[in-house]
Amino acid sequence: QVQLVESGGGLVQPGGSLRLSCAASGSIFSIYAMNWYRQAPGKERELVATITSGDSTNYADSVKGRFTVSRSNARNTLFLEMNSLKPEDMAVYYCNAHAAIGRGVDEYWGQGTQVTVSS
Repeated sequence: QVQLVESGGGLVQPGGSLRLSCAASGSIFSIYAMNWYRQAPGKERELVATITSGDSTNYADSVKGRFTVSRSNARNTLFLEMNSLKPEDMAVYYCNAHAAIGRGVDEYWGQGTQVTVSS
């Protein structure tokens, strides 16, 4: 089992910055990929950023150059540094993990944290 607890959401003005955190516990060393998703009201959930166990990263075109995903050295915390925030970035952001536990792979989700971008 993997548990994900997110924090860091809040209100920020356009052009501002915010750092989201996702604390992972449980079988964290079984995680082979972690992701940030976001979902705005009335829209489908979209993939924002990915980081693999080898620390390779990928970003959605809409956030490339503005967001940075990383993990702590202990591998138990996922971060999303968000810079130059736009109103279009306003959404609930979810931490996601894929883990190979037991006989197969499993997917886990955090509870989500609200990011509001408004003047």
